Amino acid sequence: MIAKPRWLRRNIISSAKIEGTRKVLRDFSINTVCESAKCPNLCECFEKGVATFITLGDICTRGCRFCAVTAGTPSAPDPEEPAKIYEAIKGLHLEYVVITSVTRDDLPDGGAGHYAATVRYLKERSNDIKIEALVPDLKGKAEYISEVCGSGIDVFAHNLDTVKRLHKSVKPNCDYYLSLCVLGKARDISRGVIPTKSGLMLGLGETEEDILSTMRDLRNVGCGMITLGQYLKPSPSRIEEREFISPKIFEKYKEIAYNLGFTRVSSGPFVRSSYHITR
Repeated sequence: MIAKPRWLRRNIISSAKIEGTRKVLRDFSINTVCESAKCPNLCECFEKGVATFITLGDICTRGCRFCAVTAGTPSAPDPEEPAKIYEAIKGLHLEYVVITSVTRDDLPDGGAGHYAATVRYLKERSNDIKIEALVPDLKGKAEYISEVCGSGIDVFAHNLDTVKRLHKSVKPNCDYYLSLCVLGKARDISRGVIPTKSGLMLGLGETEEDILSTMRDLRNVGCGMITLGQYLKPSPSRIEEREFISPKIFEKYKEIAYNLGFTRVSSGPFVRSSYHITR
C-alpha cells in the first residue's frame, strides 16, 4: 500500500445542504453512483445539490475489480423509477442530469428499454432538462444502443475505465473492443448528432503509451469527449492503486487529448465521469 499524497487528501464535511440532498434522494428511494461507488466527491457534489442517478437497481451482474457497487443477482426493474427520478430532479432543481445504471446481463435487452423509458418520461415532462446517459455495454447490440440514442438523450457515455493492456485484469467480465464498438455504434446511429463520451481511471499500472494508445482508439471510433481521473480504491477487497498521478501529469494528458482531437476534456485527480460535467 502506498501513502496518498497531499493533493488527494479531502476532509469529510457535514452541512444542512448535504443533508437536504440526502433527504431528497431518500424520499424518492433513489440510488446514486455517488453513494454506491463511494465517490470521493460526494460531499462537494451533495453540497451543490448534485447527484448522479443509478437506474435499474443497485446490484450489478458483472463485478469489476475496481468498483464498489455490489455484484450479485438483481431484482426486477422498478416501473415507478422514472417518476421517482423525475421528482428527485425537481427537488434538486437540476438542469443537467447524468443517469447511469448497473450492468443487467439478466435482462434480454440489457436494460435498454427501461433506460429509454426513463429518459422519455423525463423529456416529456421537461424538455429543458439535458440528459447524459452513462450506459453499460448493452451487450454491444445495435438495436439496444439505438433505443437509448432515440430516447432523447443529449450525450451518450460509456466508460472504458482502463487501458487496453489492463482491461481484462481490471474488468474480467467485460470486453475492451466491445466497449469501443458500443461508442462507435452510438456515433453512427446518431449520425454524429449525439456527442459520445468515455472515461479512464489512471494509477492502475498503465504507461503513458498505454494511455495514448487507448485515447487514439477512442478517437478512431469518433469519441469526442473524455474524462481522466485518479483511481482510488473504494474498499479493502478492491484492486490496489499502483501509482498516484500528479496534477501536473493530468494537465499534460489533457493537452495531449485536445491535440488528438477530443473536443471536451476533463482531467485531474478527482475527475469522474459526472464530476464538473464535461459538456
